[in-house]
Amino acid sequence: MRKPLADRIRPLEIEEVVGQEHILGKGKILDRIVKSNIIPNMIFYGPPGTGKTTVANIIAKQTKKRFYKLNATNASVKDIKVIIDELNTFMGCNGVLLYLDEIQNFNKKQQQSLLEFMENGSITLIASTTENPYFYIYNAILSRSSIFEFKMLEEKHIKKAMERAVKIIQNDFENINIEIKNNALEVLIDLCNGDMRKALNFLELSVYSTPVNKDNTIVVDIEIVKECAQKKVFNFDKDGDNHYDCLSAFQKSIRGSDADASIHYLARLIKAGELQSICRRLMVIAAEDIGLAYPNAITIVKSCVDVAFQLGLPEARIPLAEATILLATSPKSNSAILAIDQALTDLDNEKVEDIPSYLKDGHYEGANKLNRAVGYKFPHNYENNYVRQQYLPENFKNKSYYKPGKNKFENAIKLFLEMLKNNQK
Repeated sequence: MRKPLADRIRPLEIEEVVGQEHILGKGKILDRIVKSNIIPNMIFYGPPGTGKTTVANIIAKQTKKRFYKLNATNASVKDIKVIIDELNTFMGCNGVLLYLDEIQNFNKKQQQSLLEFMENGSITLIASTTENPYFYIYNAILSRSSIFEFKMLEEKHIKKAMERAVKIIQNDFENINIEIKNNALEVLIDLCNGDMRKALNFLELSVYSTPVNKDNTIVVDIEIVKECAQKKVFNFDKDGDNHYDCLSAFQKSIRGSDADASIHYLARLIKAGELQSICRRLMVIAAEDIGLAYPNAITIVKSCVDVAFQLGLPEARIPLAEATILLATSPKSNSAILAIDQALTDLDNEKVEDIPSYLKDGHYEGANKLNRAVGYKFPHNYENNYVRQQYLPENFKNKSYYKPGKNKFENAIKLFLEMLKNNQK
């Protein structure tokens, strides 16, 4: 039985692994760990197809510990118990190294079953996950482990591995040549979007599904590659880091007045079908980042959002793009969020005194006897509809929450308020 190409090309030495120079390069932390043969508990975190399983397998071979491999998607507490039972046998006398793939699929009870043995060193854990470990792995495991992030592979890394893969495939054919035409390999690499496993699967399918021509050659061209890949791989997990990271980049690009970057991240979110998240974030941005610098922005954005929901994707992309560009190119002010957040902080940290009695509701029989609304000055009875009086509770009377931003609209607000107060003097 022929193994999948991804398994056949898997590196056996750390030097053969492509990419991840920040942790695997000569003298870097994982390179030093492998050469020391002293293996700590580790969690490998990053996108699929970036070498996490490969590196874990290489490290496992460096140790004299009994090696087990589990996949958390189908493993159970019973499987862990089998491993633990072996610790007191001859087979486990040097301890156990457990490689646990997709650890985020283990529940709290399953993860906790490992703690005692991680603590005393009888089990060394190497776990891998595509999810942010700080969100999906329990603190007790995190505190006993070193976390290493694997980053998306660059095109040059994938190309190097693919050229090696072509040579391996060539060995499967006697008297038959394999020819990768023109830029077919580059197109294939682009379609896999940084996922080495996908790239190898696409290559394997492209070669083995193409008939041998009259020249005894398998010719793989761009059309064959595109046909086998169907469409570009788009890594996006709606419940994971991709979701929150992309929304964060989206808002920060709009806040930074970069319309091009804003549209780029909008496109990513649309590709992932994130209509509700996009609409919610646009309305938040209109209030949080544009705010009083352009108060009408929130009204326009709300209209665009309503239209987007009525249209649905893909047509919704048009009003969403309109709202995004409007916000990115609008003047910015965060004076509203700063004001409310400071007021909330004061309520949490300072004594909250009673509302002045003249501001309390006086629209009921007997209110006058309770001194409610007595002495209240009705602003509309005064020039410019303004009269100076204390509205804040006594211990907050000197607080200033709203500080106008430096933009055209809020400059007008600032001048108006100053005019009212100066006229009262």
